[in-house]
Amino acid sequence: MVPTEWEWPIGDSNGNHTERAALLRPILYEMTSSGQGNHVEAKNGRALSLNISSGGMLILMDRAPAIELVLRVCVPTPIAIAETPTLAEVRWTRRLPFGKSNGNGMHFVGLKFLF
Repeated sequence: MVPTEWEWPIGDSNGNHTERAALLRPILYEMTSSGQGNHVEAKNGRALSLNISSGGMLILMDRAPAIELVLRVCVPTPIAIAETPTLAEVRWTRRLPFGKSNGNGMHFVGLKFLF
């Protein structure tokens, strides 16, 4: 049987996933990358947060950032007018298997907060 795009590997995780809380909100992020020479480029964007824990969060993005890329994300707080900027490292990505078939489309992105 040929695996489909929906058949993602399921590994045994030692992480404590019971502390996750659903958090469905748009968030802002900033990706910083090195350009030519000493030029640094920052790309701003929006994503949708899906869940959060003290160690990280799951977001939905319209691109697949590189693994280990550090993002500055504005984490929503219970107060609607406040957001807490923090650094988070991309740990994994998974493309949703529908939509655009050219590698673009929506991606689940697992982030780990950096302390």
